[in-house]
Amino acid sequence: MKAFVVQKYGKDGTRAAEVPEPTVGERDVLVKVSAAGINPLDKKVRDGELKLLLKYKLPFVLGHDVAGVVTRVGSAVHDLNVGDEVYARPRDLRVGSFAEFIAIDADDVAPKPASLTFQEAAAVPLVALTAWQILVERAQVQPGQKVLIHAGAGGLGSTAVQLAKHLGATVATTTSTENEELARTLGADVVVDYTKEDFSKVLSGYDLVLDSLGGANLKKSLTVLKPGGLAIGVAGPPDAAFAKQLGAPSALGLVMNALSRKIRRRARTLGVRYEFFFMQADGSQLRKLSALYDSGKLRPVIDSVFPFDQTLEAMAHVEHGRAKAGKVVVSMAPDHG
Repeated sequence: MKAFVVQKYGKDGTRAAEVPEPTVGERDVLVKVSAAGINPLDKKVRDGELKLLLKYKLPFVLGHDVAGVVTRVGSAVHDLNVGDEVYARPRDLRVGSFAEFIAIDADDVAPKPASLTFQEAAAVPLVALTAWQILVERAQVQPGQKVLIHAGAGGLGSTAVQLAKHLGATVATTTSTENEELARTLGADVVVDYTKEDFSKVLSGYDLVLDSLGGANLKKSLTVLKPGGLAIGVAGPPDAAFAKQLGAPSALGLVMNALSRKIRRRARTLGVRYEFFFMQADGSQLRKLSALYDSGKLRPVIDSVFPFDQTLEAMAHVEHGRAKAGKVVVSMAPDHG
């Protein structure tokens, strides 16, 4: 089968290649890929940024989001059948959606939302699971709380704004001038145009900040929190809990804590908290999210769709910041929209 394979770590180490179809374990389903989503995580894995924690064996197929059709079912799988339309964010060390077929642990798979096309569904799993795990599980957002979500027109931001609004929060977001209206249609109550205003000068008293930008943006985010408030970063810096989540040695946890010491100390000084977040695959949560998409509470935002042969170009489109709003998707269908 054709796939896009990381042969060596680094920007130029990924190639189109012919590889064997994946083997299917007893707990797996084989999915014929209809579409795959592009995520910033693809670049991080491709470049080896996480290789101390995620020990992929080179060469491996890249790709963290998939929608497609089940073509084979392992002997221990009883709730999925050949012909089912599904979507998934395969678990770490078993990714590989930039291919014609992928074998996925059945626990990571859910029926595709009936209201979404394959291309739309492929844009959902990683960002929707991240938003769910942060807002529902980690922060336990309650009605009336104030939540700031950065980059509200991005793949994660556009999903998190909608979910936070569904949970009853008052939602603020940052965005460019051209995406201000989109952010409002997604449910943002307060939209700060970062090209004209500094969010830290106009926002205060927030219970939660979801930061996907890191660096100076994260540091400033701490100042808009109320006492005891929580900033959750998905762009880093990582902390010891991340190393523990991935089962890394405790020594690596110390390294992670060192990387985030400055921001955690700053948070303590301000009487707030900082935590790093790295999402986990979860088919049962995707089933709950499917219901939200099918009921119209959530909708995917798609920037553009590339044909499968142009997967590397699609990655470059995301990497170079050319995506204006939402997710970039690659599609197996000849009509790539």
